[in-house]
Amino acid sequence: MSELKAGDAAPAFTMAASGGREVSSATLLGQPYLLYFYPKADTPGCTKQACGIQEALPALGGLGLTVIGVSPDPLPPIEKFAKKFSLAFPLASDPDHAVAQAYGVWVEKSMYGRTYMGMERSSFLVGSDGTIRRVWRKVKPELHAAAVLEAARKL
Repeated sequence: MSELKAGDAAPAFTMAASGGREVSSATLLGQPYLLYFYPKADTPGCTKQACGIQEALPALGGLGLTVIGVSPDPLPPIEKFAKKFSLAFPLASDPDHAVAQAYGVWVEKSMYGRTYMGMERSSFLVGSDGTIRRVWRKVKPELHAAAVLEAARKL
């Protein structure tokens, strides 16, 4: 599969999410959204990223932007993470990596000489028409919210 880029149609998805919610690209059609992929709930980088987005949520919401975080974690650790940091936006579970694969973010990684498959920290800003407007690969957690807010203002 080729890498998704601005102008491409966002792949469809439906996932279970924190707070007993379900997130779906079909229900989001007609409104812009950010789908951000993170490796693991309640780890230092993922916590920085999620808390930064939570802080920016009033401004993002003011622009009409819905935010959805996606990880390969099952729902129980996601729920615990969301509750621990009072995250108001949905965190979705992609345990079979189907959505991550559709977005090209389930990739080979390496650590300490060992290679394995894992989630690349990436984000996709999707316009109200369902097309990808902006892609961020290998996101820096502490800078992410500001970059998203700047891009969302240009939608």
